[in-house]
Amino acid sequence: MKYLKKTDPQIYKAILNETKRQNDKLELIASENFTSREILEAISSVMTNKYAEGYPGKRWYGGCEFVDEAERLCIERAKKLFRAEHANVQPHSGSQANMAVFFAALNIGDTVLAMDLRSGGHLSHGYRLNFSGKYFHVVPYGLSRKTEMLDYDEILALAKEYKPKMILAGGSAYPRTIDFKKFRRICDEVGAYLLVDMAHIAGLVATGLHPSPVPLAEFVTTTTHKTLRGPRSGVILCKRKFAKRIDTAVFPGIQGGPFMHTIAAKAVCFKMALEASFKRYQKQVLVNAKELAIALSEKGYRIVSQGTDTHLLLVDLTGKNLTGKDAASVLDRANITVNKNLIPFDKKSAFLTSGLRLGTPALTTRGMKETEMRKIATLIDDILKKPRDQKTLASVKESVKRLAGKFPLYKDILKELKRV
Repeated sequence: MKYLKKTDPQIYKAILNETKRQNDKLELIASENFTSREILEAISSVMTNKYAEGYPGKRWYGGCEFVDEAERLCIERAKKLFRAEHANVQPHSGSQANMAVFFAALNIGDTVLAMDLRSGGHLSHGYRLNFSGKYFHVVPYGLSRKTEMLDYDEILALAKEYKPKMILAGGSAYPRTIDFKKFRRICDEVGAYLLVDMAHIAGLVATGLHPSPVPLAEFVTTTTHKTLRGPRSGVILCKRKFAKRIDTAVFPGIQGGPFMHTIAAKAVCFKMALEASFKRYQKQVLVNAKELAIALSEKGYRIVSQGTDTHLLLVDLTGKNLTGKDAASVLDRANITVNKNLIPFDKKSAFLTSGLRLGTPALTTRGMKETEMRKIATLIDDILKKPRDQKTLASVKESVKRLAGKFPLYKDILKELKRV
């Protein structure tokens, strides 16, 4: 970054400090990961200079022959990875992918059945301040009080009552396997489209470690970071018969020129996800999540739904005399990064919450395994038992530093840090 260092030392320093933060802290946010240097190189390439409104071979600008090549590769790799009939790789994010599907499949005011935000859904699944909640009639479904898992009989009953035009499956804080076949049967019974937002589990789906929604759903959306370990962006997969509607909804519907540097990076992401090593990585992500859940449970923390089938887990802090907000704050001071999260049937507000959401993709990328998960569970417990004890804070912070130091990130950038 020699040019940036000379021209804008403030931004240069901010980037170096962020690199140091990522290296020195233990990243347990379930929606984050550390992408590869290859992907970083692609996303910082000269392809950022190119305007390319339209689609490969049908652009509104000249000079698109090489960005066309990159986008075609990205599309074909996405289709191969997920065994999809059609892929649109232009959405800038998962939320914009969802928006495009809503506008392609529905009319303003149509009814959608989707997971409630307080049960693990996402803002773009019907939150009142989001486009989905403002322009569509979204009926929420929740979880069973007994199991804290999806109750498919209740979802069917709601579908029969409200006759939605589309049912949305998937969420941002649901730790259990989703039965897409049951969602398909419910949709067929009421004549609804099925949209699956698999943003969190896409890496697991790609490697066959979670059932795939692609053969069953009319529309599937995903981000490309999280478990996929690519750049922050979005993708839509759909049946061939919906291809034109989806492509038109993306451009010119909700976006102008696509980010060609990001599409190039997504192509690299999909290529790497097709390699055998990626499945080994995903298997370790699952092992680590289960180990972390077991270790915390043994220390007296209640794990929502009694465990996890995926990369994430929800920790119930009820009875620990801590809100999720306070717990996340004190853990951050000890260099353990998590996020506060609502738990099913939470009595606290979304600002405070009664829980924490933890995920293992990022730490698994660094090479951590079961032994490290148990150490991390102990460090979390040490802090949360004595959240105001400065001696404990200092001790845990030092332990985090030693642990993180064994699994360094972006070593060449770290060398630059030492010179600054």
